[in-house]
Amino acid sequence: MPFPSEVARPAEDEAAAERALIARLKAGDGDAYEDAVRVYSSRLLAVTRRILGSDEEARDALQDTFLSAFRSIARFEGDSRLSTWLHRIAVNAALMKVRTRKRKPERSIEELLPAYRDDGHHAEGFVSWEPPVDVAMEIAHNRALVRDCIAELPEQYRVVLMLRDIEDIDTVDVAAMLGISPNAVKIRLHRARQALRTLLAPHFRKEDQP
Repeated sequence: MPFPSEVARPAEDEAAAERALIARLKAGDGDAYEDAVRVYSSRLLAVTRRILGSDEEARDALQDTFLSAFRSIARFEGDSRLSTWLHRIAVNAALMKVRTRKRKPERSIEELLPAYRDDGHHAEGFVSWEPPVDVAMEIAHNRALVRDCIAELPEQYRVVLMLRDIEDIDTVDVAAMLGISPNAVKIRLHRARQALRTLLAPHFRKEDQP
């Protein structure tokens, strides 16, 4: 069994490497810029792609992320991890792309919300999910299906769902990013989750047994 110090060492080494990279970036080391792009590109591209759903726009947002980060690296005070700081810049870069998009006709969220009978039960007539949606999201072969269903949500709901449930950004920060109230974020998130459940239901529901 490894000693605690042996377990902690990789994290300590990673933190030390990050501090050294930050120092090089602040010193204007050209190789440091290339190292940062090499280390963080793949995870940041995944972030922008999840929000935008377009490889071309995601790559543009990634480029904007690094340009913005390198221009403002001197103001980075180390209050958070460099990866966390870059993640936030990437999210904002992606949201800028969302705001400048031309509006396309979207499916109404209302038709995706669950319907109920007079007795309060779901009109769809299913009893339970097989497996539960949160578990389904963790199963590799279901990820593409979940992504496709998320893509069907109207943009204002899809973006909130991505920021809160996928990127794990807290409600207050999401509200600030989108220029809406925290309560509006909560309402959109609730409706987005309900709509996603409706879209996934045909794939995971367990029908009533006679």
